[in-house]
Formats: sequence, structure tokens, C-alpha cells
Amino acid sequence: MIDLPQKQILAILFAGGEAVEVSRVAQAIGADEETVLRYVPHLRDALADAGMPFEVLRLGDRLQLCTSSDYAAVIRAALELRRSAPLSQAALEVLAVIAYNQPVTRAFIEQVRGVDSSGVVNSLIEKSLIEEAGRLDLPGRPIAYRTTPDFLRCFGLESLDKLPALPSTDEDALPDDVLEGQVAFGELEETGPV
Repeated sequence: MIDLPQKQILAILFAGGEAVEVSRVAQAIGADEETVLRYVPHLRDALADAGMPFEVLRLGDRLQLCTSSDYAAVIRAALELRRSAPLSQAALEVLAVIAYNQPVTRAFIEQVRGVDSSGVVNSLIEKSLIEEAGRLDLPGRPIAYRTTPDFLRCFGLESLDKLPALPSTDEDALPDDVLEGQVAFGELEETGPV
């Protein structure tokens, strides 16, 4: 049995259409964030038990009501949706650099990859897999990038903590400027909503 707060959560997620911040859901139903997150497994079970073709996804600090992947083919056929083109190897590399090191600048991405990545970064922004995280307080005020909730949804992750662990590396083998490049991100100035 789904109680009133859980029904309210489902109503908010359905009406929102996109991922909704847990804090906004909690505020709307008059509960704290931990309570809302405790409801998520129960909502998933209730939808599954009722045979509903929906699922509640946790995407970092957001929740989203989505259709089950079992119905992707029929939805695509009914709505005449094109299947998304798979990401290129370069796009996957850039996403990996950003996901594991965010927020990062384009210069950091290019230093890690060793090639110009501006086209790939722009493509990932258009696909809503990455977004601007602000500007660094450095000469030229470079833009820093981070992943989005769409990234989490596309890769089936609840949070960045669920990323697979990187193989251990010998830090002595990495150039000093690569290691130092990660330290400068403490002085990030946010631009726009987070």
C-alpha cells in the first residue's frame, strides 16, 4: 500500500518529467531528504508489484520517474523516436576524464588525452551529458565541466560513487603538471543553477 507522501512523490516526479532534486521533493511534501530517499525502494517495489511499466531512478541528488527499459522498443515505435547514435571512443574518453576528475577544464581534458577535444566537449554538452560547472579564478577564467543527471541515467548510475574503481596507478609515473592540475579546482566560481 502506498501512503500519501509516497503518492505525492510519484505525482511530483510524473508532473516534473525530468529529474527533480530530492531537496525540492522533500520540501514540497514536508519531509526531510533522508525520508524521501527511504521511500524510493518502497516505491520501486510497489510499482513492480502493481505490474506498472515505471521505475523510480535515483540520479545523484535527483529522482526521476521513467518507463522501464523493457518497453523501449514499443515506445520508440509509437513515438517514432530515432535510436541514439552510440558514443564515439573519443566521447567515452572525455566522459571518463570528466566523471573521474570533475570539475575539469578543457585544457585538463586535452592534457590527459593528448589531443584537441573541443569538438567532443561541445558534442557532449549538446547531448546534455556534461555541463558548465563554473569558471576558475585563473587567468582567462577557463570554464570547468562536470557530468549531468542525464549522464547518470544513460550509464545506469545512482551517483558518481558507483563508478567502477580505476586501476591503481603509480603516481610517480604521472607528469607533475597533471597531478597539480587537479589542485587548482578549489577556487571554482559557480555560474548558474547547480
